[in-house]
Amino acid sequence: MNRREAMIRMAGVTALGSAPAALMAQADKPVTIVVPYTPGGTTDLLGRMLAKEMAPLLGKTIIVDNKPGAGSGLGAAFVARAPADGNTLLVATSTTLAINPWLYDNLSYSPLKDFSPVGLIGAVPLLVVVHPSVPVKNIAELIALSKAQPKSLSYGSAGNGSPQHLGVEMFKAATGADLTHVPYRGSGPAVTDLLGGQIQVMFSDIPPVLQQVRAGRLRALAVTSLKRQPVALELPAIAESGAPGTKNFEAVAWQSLVAPAGTPKQVIEAYSAALEKVMGNREVRARLSADGFEPGTMNPTQLAAYIRSETDRWGNVVKASRAKVD
Repeated sequence: MNRREAMIRMAGVTALGSAPAALMAQADKPVTIVVPYTPGGTTDLLGRMLAKEMAPLLGKTIIVDNKPGAGSGLGAAFVARAPADGNTLLVATSTTLAINPWLYDNLSYSPLKDFSPVGLIGAVPLLVVVHPSVPVKNIAELIALSKAQPKSLSYGSAGNGSPQHLGVEMFKAATGADLTHVPYRGSGPAVTDLLGGQIQVMFSDIPPVLQQVRAGRLRALAVTSLKRQPVALELPAIAESGAPGTKNFEAVAWQSLVAPAGTPKQVIEAYSAALEKVMGNREVRARLSADGFEPGTMNPTQLAAYIRSETDRWGNVVKASRAKVD
């Protein structure tokens, strides 16, 4: 089913005090959080977590509606066209807001014009993993081997234009590494072929490969965030490698919450306050960190500036890589 009810109606408004009149006047009308991906993935799990945790803060029933397709574009276009009445939100990713504008010639929404930023949820760092047959133990050795044996190392991704693809292309541009892209339809098949040795390298989401690393079926080299991750503190960040071009290297997929453009300011502020409270909860942060997610917060103004800067940054990567959508 595309649409699932996520969670509970609340008995009363709690820690936020009173929600603005614009929300309270529609207390019997549910809020829909649109997740532009299929159920079960990181974005979907985040959307359901937000629905559960924000509902009692706002005094609202919150429903999660999965609208996958077109690299998150279908769900984004739906929210862009929704009434700006505070009853529709979108869990928007870096792909949705910063990458798609460069991959699609006729995008059906404008990331910068069609949405009102609410706040940042956090980021998904990637884990650099290799098949055990690859004779490298760190990032510097991977770069050196790829240069010594050009075109000999293949890396897999969840598809052309995916964060896994563009993260490696950013790495190649920064370091001069020579790696050949093999796109898949989803990260699952790519991980399967990595385990089988059909490809040698992958910048993967952490949860699908961490147990394989600990079982010795894959070798992890580094994480793509600026700092080490609590779920695997033994693994350095690429920026720690000391290899030329890696200082301050960061390639993460991020998640945010946005509303249709024109949503009343007081409504945006209420959602932003609720989101900040949820993401500041120690138990929530610990749970997300254990799953390889890096919680973070930004207010609407900060998020708007971040989206603009990320659009420019990822645009340069897409243009340099000549990435095309499948």
